[in-house]
Amino acid sequence: MGFDFEGTYTNVVPERLIEYVLEDGRTVSIVFESQVDGVEVVETFDAEDSNSAEMQKQGWQCILDRFRAYVEANK
Repeated sequence: MGFDFEGTYTNVVPERLIEYVLEDGRTVSIVFESQVDGVEVVETFDAEDSNSAEMQKQGWQCILDRFRAYVEANK
């Protein structure tokens, strides 16, 4: 499964927050919160109308899972 996104970063706070607007106007916010055992990543996004909300959640979770694998492999 692949994902192609294009957008514009609207707010970046290093090690804390990334916000951007996708090409179609939907917004995404990613918050990085320090925890005792690591970092919690909370992603909030505007859903689109073409796919079910559950399918979109699964897609975004796949992106987060791959990000986690990348970070853990490159410590």
